[in-house]
Amino acid sequence: MTKLRITEIFHSIQGESSTTGWPTVFVRLTGCPLRCQYCDTAYAFKGGKKTSFEHILKKILSFDCNRICVTGGEPLAQPDCFSFLTYLAEHQLQVSLETSGAIDIQAIDRRIMIVMDLKTPDSKEESKNLYSNIDHLKSGDQIKIVICSYQDYLWAKHIISSYTISKEVDILLSPSWGQVNPAELANWILNDKLNVRLQIQLHKILWEDGPGR
Repeated sequence: MTKLRITEIFHSIQGESSTTGWPTVFVRLTGCPLRCQYCDTAYAFKGGKKTSFEHILKKILSFDCNRICVTGGEPLAQPDCFSFLTYLAEHQLQVSLETSGAIDIQAIDRRIMIVMDLKTPDSKEESKNLYSNIDHLKSGDQIKIVICSYQDYLWAKHIISSYTISKEVDILLSPSWGQVNPAELANWILNDKLNVRLQIQLHKILWEDGPGR
């Protein structure tokens, strides 16, 4: 019986990506090879409980919600996450994956919506970016860049112009909570006429200490 190490499974409001605002079941896997300076889920780096796919699905279905977000940590750090994503898709669930972009996404089931980070210099993990992942993104997938400073914003502009990113892949710029004023980031985007989406973490507006449980 295949198992994953799980930190938590909970029902909340999606605060990020194109599904912002929808009730969603979050499956948070344990472990992450990155240490971004703004990380708000360090509690998921260690611990967790080994749980079978069947028991995870049973917990998911108990919430009577069809939207599922597999997150971390870095969920792909557990190799069995790839088959788990397919397992969920085969049960007719709408599944999104939040990944750091540091692990090859090529083998992910194409029914899964991918929200992939690109790490900025001020995240302290820029060196972990696997830029070849950009070529594997499909229609409906998204690239998220967390902006920690104006220098990060300029870096993001450079990356966006340097790589061929499909017009069917949304680019989300998100102000790092407590580090960049969202209104300032909005003005930078407008002044430069960037074709990107401003993303503010809705769950932190609703629940200051994190998503509701």
